[in-house]
Amino acid sequence: LDQSHFSDSQVMVEFENGNFNFTFPNPKNVSEFSMTLFKGREKKEICALHLSEERVIPKSNVTYCQTQNSRSSTTFILKNLERKHTDIYTYHLVIFLPPPYIDCCLKETYLYVQDKEDCFSLGLVSWIIIGLIILAISCVCCVVACCLRSKNQKCESNSHEYNSEYMPMAAVNAAKKPRI
Repeated sequence: LDQSHFSDSQVMVEFENGNFNFTFPNPKNVSEFSMTLFKGREKKEICALHLSEERVIPKSNVTYCQTQNSRSSTTFILKNLERKHTDIYTYHLVIFLPPPYIDCCLKETYLYVQDKEDCFSLGLVSWIIIGLIILAISCVCCVVACCLRSKNQKCESNSHEYNSEYMPMAAVNAAKKPRI
């Protein structure tokens, strides 16, 4: 591919608002061309855009791909992706006019999509683990508190005078023994 038409390094892949955007600068000094986005090793066509001087013809074989064109660039927008959309995406350019006819593969990009459910389930598992840790710490604290309380009660009951058994709440002085 002639460098004056297109530069492979100019292909941009962006993640924006939950969508993947594959943006290509339109080839310079070209009056008619076609860009196609393929998925997988078997190169299944999912989106295409044919541009001539008279009109722009977008084509999409799937619901999750849309095309967008401006004077300077062509963008394939992949929306609402799920784990099943993880694959290799290949960008293909065909230049019709001016001659010579050029048919080339521009670039391949591996796109990994993580399911939204995976994110939720990982979050849920971490919250369950945190909850169990808090519950275990609470149980240990309760056991320690109960042990200390029962130990204190034993100590207090041993320190009472004999006559204070009848009035545990009242402060009672021990009866003084007469000195002889």
